[in-house]
Amino acid sequence: MAVLVALGAFLMTLAGGWTAQRVTDRRHLVLGLAGGLMLGVVGLDLLPEALTAAGTEVHGVPAALLLFVAGFLVAHLVERLLAARQAAHGAEEHDGRTPEVGLTAAAAMVGHSAMDGVAIGAAFQVGHGMGVAVALAVIAHDFADGFNTFTLATVYGNARRRAVAMLVADAVAPVAGAASTLLFSLPEPLLGGYLGFFGGALLYLAAAEILPEAHHEHPARSTLLCTVAGAAFIWLVVGIAE
Repeated sequence: MAVLVALGAFLMTLAGGWTAQRVTDRRHLVLGLAGGLMLGVVGLDLLPEALTAAGTEVHGVPAALLLFVAGFLVAHLVERLLAARQAAHGAEEHDGRTPEVGLTAAAAMVGHSAMDGVAIGAAFQVGHGMGVAVALAVIAHDFADGFNTFTLATVYGNARRRAVAMLVADAVAPVAGAASTLLFSLPEPLLGGYLGFFGGALLYLAAAEILPEAHHEHPARSTLLCTVAGAAFIWLVVGIAE
């Protein structure tokens, strides 16, 4: 049942990526919307879930928050190291951005989607009602995941075929994650720590890369409205899921 439900996440992820491809003539609006979606996912979905699941504190600070900060810093470090490595080999960046960073970020989205599938499977292990509720939440926000995966890959200068490959991997990931729960159960503290770390990395990409790029060439009110709409959409999804 969990695997069949995860197929809905597969379709929604592809729909999100397809939407991102079709609006290339409004790139600034796409980036503004993606930034809002990423901000909403981190602040309204990932971080609250991480704080609940991780539970423990380290020196007076919730472990999930420590990993959240670590994820932010690691994302910044990886971007700088990749940029320095490419410059040292004489390669050119795409508009000041390193393609490998986009692939790394998209790969992180794939990992997140796999964990979404694990969450569906684990919820069905608890009970049918819990499984359905979690599945609806995952399916709803996988549209944003597909949208963001394709956008993250292309905004850093990767070819369309690479972005599509990452999108397909992101679509398959929740199905594979749900299927994996037939073999094992993931400890809740470990899941919470992962969500915190991933949330920090995603926030860095949204705040330091995606949103500045969206407003650089087109500092229009419509871009800002797309960002607000993206965050509001995730709020709506989370509220319905609850």
